[in-house]
Amino acid sequence: MTPREIKSLSLPERLRIEIEKVAKAQDRSVNDVLAEAVDRYVKDKQWASLKSYGREKAREGRIGEADVDRLVAESRNSTSR
Repeated sequence: MTPREIKSLSLPERLRIEIEKVAKAQDRSVNDVLAEAVDRYVKDKQWASLKSYGREKAREGRIGEADVDRLVAESRNSTSR
């Protein structure tokens, strides 16, 4: 099991009540619901950052949507050798 650190968190009452409802409906702890929500938030931000990076690199290299399939295939071919 992964070690956990105890943190304090302040939430608006409305949000706390909704989180507790979700946890109860899913027969889970509030901590589990919050951990999943934070994990999803972090992954969404990482994905958004990656997409932004890809768009910037595409602009720099003048790569368009029509080039994506070809570039993916080329990348897969070069790594499978």
